[in-house]
Amino acid sequence: MSLPTHDALTAETATVLERLGVPALGAEGNLAARSPITGGELGRLTAHSASEVAALIEAASSAFYTWRAVPAPARGQLVRELGLLLREHKADLGALVSIEAGKIRSEGLGEVQEMIDICDLAVGLSRQLTGLTIASERPGHRMMEQWHPLGVVGIISAFNFPVAVWSWNAALALVCGDAVVWKPSEKTILTALACQALLAEAARRVGAPAAISSVVLGRADVGEALVDDPRVALVSATGSTRMGRAVAPRVAGRFGKLLLELGGNNAAVVAPSADLDLTVRGLVFSAAGTAGQRCTSLRRVIVHESIADELCHRLTAAYETLLIGSPLADGTLVGPLIDEASYRGYTEAIEKAIANGGEVLVGNERVLADDAPDAYYVRPTIVRMPTQSEIVRAETFAPILYVMTYSDFEDALAMHNQVPQGLSSSIFTLNVREAERFVSADGSDCGIANVNIGPSGAEIGGAFGGEKETGGGRESGSDAWRAYMRRATNTVNYSTELPLAQGVEFG
Repeated sequence: MSLPTHDALTAETATVLERLGVPALGAEGNLAARSPITGGELGRLTAHSASEVAALIEAASSAFYTWRAVPAPARGQLVRELGLLLREHKADLGALVSIEAGKIRSEGLGEVQEMIDICDLAVGLSRQLTGLTIASERPGHRMMEQWHPLGVVGIISAFNFPVAVWSWNAALALVCGDAVVWKPSEKTILTALACQALLAEAARRVGAPAAISSVVLGRADVGEALVDDPRVALVSATGSTRMGRAVAPRVAGRFGKLLLELGGNNAAVVAPSADLDLTVRGLVFSAAGTAGQRCTSLRRVIVHESIADELCHRLTAAYETLLIGSPLADGTLVGPLIDEASYRGYTEAIEKAIANGGEVLVGNERVLADDAPDAYYVRPTIVRMPTQSEIVRAETFAPILYVMTYSDFEDALAMHNQVPQGLSSSIFTLNVREAERFVSADGSDCGIANVNIGPSGAEIGGAFGGEKETGGGRESGSDAWRAYMRRATNTVNYSTELPLAQGVEFG
């Protein structure tokens, strides 16, 4: 499959950015916007300085004091307008996701649809920010809980979901009455500018403060400025566990709030009763989709020894049919890795797996290097492992699937849980006891546990997040909105007496 020329890709990018309302890129600046499709530079921007970051946070803080007084249903109208603009510009923003993050077209469009979905959820939520009325032990008293806007929310996002993760946070934060300051990955700055342009237009339409949302561009130092600023009430950070270890103590040290979405090392248990046709389809998408660069990508298969050979044969055959190439081309199923560092991680992990007794069944190959020497396309790889060695327990952000066997279901659960990460998980079985056990308290120890679907591809309605080194945060649906608000317990005395709680007498 041929790749587009870099000149053609640059021209398409400029056209898309213009339609999305983003100023034209220049040739100067210390931040390069690149596309993994060709590996080439699309243009340059200038990173924000520490003083500029501080000024944007101050403006957001001022906007918050205005925004928090706006009734929540009226705040919902801002997010409603954003959802309408996303519908209008879905094709262009989806194309920009593909250009900048390397996702195939359907995944780029799917990510924008995810943004639309969270906007719909947040608009409904704007009329459902409910508290509690609690029975008081004291006559003539009423107790209640209320939820109030929190403040400025700092969002740090990763390259692999360059727009959806921002929208999970921003849509909820805005209806909750907060302001948002977003530090996107330096690998995906154009999609961030496009989202900010759409939200700025939505704010203009409803008369919301212009500073209610802003984007700060830069590398780790810009993220640190956001993390350390005491005016940022909540830091929602998505990225590696290593990044989380650096962020968490800094925010905790100033008594800020944290929402962390970190590493995943997601597994699928395949039981003897599994429907293998369905299983193979579920495993291949989860492992090879997005070139293995989702936090929920399938990394490990723990299959019963009685069906391991057949499953490996079927998976290998499916992998050999995967079309690898430009994510903008029809029919492509696997696009590029984000950059050379990801490619090095891919090759080094496979080398370690082989050194630990692994057998490569398919993959372990770079492709299209002659067409695009600065881009990194690889064949998704399956490695059959004798044990769950150290490299298997580590997360490699690339399309590598390790296959191991089990004989007893208890052993499968133990293998599944013997990794430091705890994001997503799945089991393929027609045995109701195994299915129910897997999703019970003594089954999977992950934040997401699925039955007869893979670990990748979450819906907006459920809270998204994991346990252990994944961070323990929750974003998106369910009651995740509570992270963006503060709780106040109120006791109202409407009597003429002043009884004390617990029968205490004073005076």
